[in-house]
Amino acid sequence: MPFAQLGLAPALVHAVREQGFLSPTPIQRAAIPLILQGRDVRAQAQTGSGKTAAFALPLLQQWLARPMVKPRRLGALVLVPTRELAAQVGETLRQLGELLAEAPKVVIAFGGVSINPQMLRLRGGADIVVATPGRLLDLVDHNALQLGDVATLVLDEADRLLDLGFADELKRILALLPARRQNLCFSATFPPAVQTLTDALLRDPARVEIEAEAARAAQIAQRAIAVDTTRRTALLKALLAEHRWSQVLVFVASKSAADNLADKLYRAGIDAAPFHGELSQGRREQVLADFKASRWQVVVATDVAARGIDIDRLPAVVNYDLPRSPTDYVHRIGRTGRAGESGVAISFVSPATEAHFRLIEQRQQQRVPRECIPGFEPTEIAPPASVTDPDGTGGIKGKRKSKKDKLREAAGKTGD
Repeated sequence: MPFAQLGLAPALVHAVREQGFLSPTPIQRAAIPLILQGRDVRAQAQTGSGKTAAFALPLLQQWLARPMVKPRRLGALVLVPTRELAAQVGETLRQLGELLAEAPKVVIAFGGVSINPQMLRLRGGADIVVATPGRLLDLVDHNALQLGDVATLVLDEADRLLDLGFADELKRILALLPARRQNLCFSATFPPAVQTLTDALLRDPARVEIEAEAARAAQIAQRAIAVDTTRRTALLKALLAEHRWSQVLVFVASKSAADNLADKLYRAGIDAAPFHGELSQGRREQVLADFKASRWQVVVATDVAARGIDIDRLPAVVNYDLPRSPTDYVHRIGRTGRAGESGVAISFVSPATEAHFRLIEQRQQQRVPRECIPGFEPTEIAPPASVTDPDGTGGIKGKRKSKKDKLREAAGKTGD
């Protein structure tokens, strides 16, 4: 089915052709007509499936249909959980919009950088804003932005936005939006708790679920290597030497782990750099640009890179530390095997994390055979479950309070 049969305006059909889109992906074929009909939509599809264009094209068509007024009135708001995803979504909208007879004004807003340039960009209004929740509220508080005219709200990576970490911000934003609006929720995963929240947000939604597990399994070869915790760095170096991957994204659990591992690899002669939320925005952008240009072979990242990072033909992802949740596992390994390319996702499983990886397997309904690499056979003894999992939650995120919740509780106790 060509894009012309989805109900898109000729100008947009021309724009997607100029961008090199030959035919719509399954998520685009299913979601675009529903959005153009004005329906609320909950769309689930794997990473790398074309979700961004699935809502970007209808947003641009809705903008084409709106009368031009001065100052511009914000018609569409896209909320995302990370700075990198904000930049990626905003760039997609800008690239498509620039191919129209008159381009919409798309403003990207996120924290970690000065708010002043973003406020200046909003002078005269905006047609579409792509923002992280905290920075959006900062702009509202500075009277740089009003949300009373928003006709369409998009939650991209909705599972992350609807979890407890963003609950307060999202509640404030929803209260500022018109009661009558179109709501679109896009994500690769919708855990049960998040499904309840989307049901409360969406009105008579059309549900789009693109089942691509078989195709994804063929594109991403999942491997689980048994190894002692203390031998993971040596094993990673051995794998890099053996496979000679041009680029590898290595996930760790914390900022300090990212810094330490990247430093060890760099001192061993491997071009490696850390990537995490405590780096300046300029530094994060530079690391990604250098990684995409193959100046870095290895980027060691926290889960801030699990969403919104799109590296063409990334051959390998390594879970040096296992993710806290099965949802994060899906997003991590989804950085490889994108857009029809193949890739490999390797997880290091120590005796202490074996039980946790089994839970991840259960949630994704796929068994990953354990491998032992000669010279790296594990010898550690797994600690009792009461030590590794005192809460009895299996270490799965969502059962415990988030970092933001703990900070809010602390602030409340001090009277701030």
